[in-house]
Amino acid sequence: MTIRLYDTSARQIRDFVPLTAGCVSIYLCGATVQAAPHIGHIRSGLNFDIMRRWFAYRGYDVTFVRNVTDIDDKIITKSAEQGRPWWAIGYENERAFNAGYDALGCLPPTYEPRATGHVPEMIEMMRGLIERGHAYAADGNVYFDVRSFPGYLELSNQDLDDLRQPSGDNETGKRDKRDFAMWKASKPGEPSWETPWGRGRPGWHLECSAMAHKYLGTAFDIHGGGIDLIFPHHENEIAQAKAFGDEFAKYWVHNGWVTMSGEKMSKSLGNSVLVSEMVKAWRPIVLRYYLGTPHYRSMIEYSEEALREAESAFARIEGFVQRVTEKAGETVAPAAEVPPAFAEAMDDDLGVPQALAIVHTTVRQGNSALAADDKEAAVARLAEVRAMLGVLGLDPLDDHWAGESDRGDDLHGVVDTLVRLVLDQRQSARARKDWAAADAIRDQLNQSGLVIEDSPAGPRWTLGPRQ
Repeated sequence: MTIRLYDTSARQIRDFVPLTAGCVSIYLCGATVQAAPHIGHIRSGLNFDIMRRWFAYRGYDVTFVRNVTDIDDKIITKSAEQGRPWWAIGYENERAFNAGYDALGCLPPTYEPRATGHVPEMIEMMRGLIERGHAYAADGNVYFDVRSFPGYLELSNQDLDDLRQPSGDNETGKRDKRDFAMWKASKPGEPSWETPWGRGRPGWHLECSAMAHKYLGTAFDIHGGGIDLIFPHHENEIAQAKAFGDEFAKYWVHNGWVTMSGEKMSKSLGNSVLVSEMVKAWRPIVLRYYLGTPHYRSMIEYSEEALREAESAFARIEGFVQRVTEKAGETVAPAAEVPPAFAEAMDDDLGVPQALAIVHTTVRQGNSALAADDKEAAVARLAEVRAMLGVLGLDPLDDHWAGESDRGDDLHGVVDTLVRLVLDQRQSARARKDWAAADAIRDQLNQSGLVIEDSPAGPRWTLGPRQ
């Protein structure tokens, strides 16, 4: 058993060999809490949640760190625009992110450090880099000298002579326009911290280098994030950490975007789809299926049609789980191991689409067993399905989803009562062998968006896919 991952720095899939046998350490660039999350933000957390679950299934002791960037230019700008403290905006959106992660079934991180809680560590790193000749202070700012680090731009595979380094306001005193800010001198009224080089606030890149060093040490296994972070963020993290003396990350893993009309989903483009609104319109477990089942390195083009397809696909899985559970008369425990083909797919760069194909094949086999009234085979297939869904965080019988019902939770009881009255009429028609009337009632219910199934325990209704 060897897990293989696509390493951005090597530009190829590599065998995963942990730094410490039996353990895996992961640092994921988390939320910049300047606004509430859209589904593009949550996709990254969900992809790495599946990675974490798979490592745990394979027997690894996982340390998973996901940071919170609670101070940056956009948060400060919004604070001025709204007349609210920067920390209030950050905390409000941090809670929104955590609510989104939780709604979609992401396990909480081992540690979730905030940037502003680690200024002493940042000062220590800057001091060390200045002493080593890799950084310098100017006008209250501290800059990293990119020419001092020979490995700069190896991750993003760029040429230093052609580099266009993003710069912010008030970044004065640079020796080279390609140098990047580690610490920014504060303007009047902005949040600031005292340092040996004057009052200011951290640069985005420094935050992650310092927090990864504190929680995972000088070397760790995997650094993750969206592909948009490769440059400048991850490139600059590497420069700071390695120039400081850390080995830093052994593998670099990046997930694709959620796009709309071919463009990255982003608030600046006005095309974001907020998680808080999406979970009102769609079941969270369906959203997880939609965002988590494409390969993590692929792009997802957002559309309601694609969501409806995901809803229908998951309904087939969930319906099988419900039918076998009813036939068994008890909850069937997950199998101790997933099928070998599923494991092979997951070991190969987290091949969730291929693994999901095994789930659907097993569901079809289970349905065939049900049709043949082979209870033992149906139960065995359900145990396998539950084991596979558990790895993906999609087991509808898991405690996390126990309180989730179909759309319209508040009206579920009322609708159930009304549907039961109609189903009683259908049962009466069947009892008097008036098949035409019974079929007509069922067809009318189907047209209203309800799916009626005749089970050993009696007729059962569920909401069908959206039309």
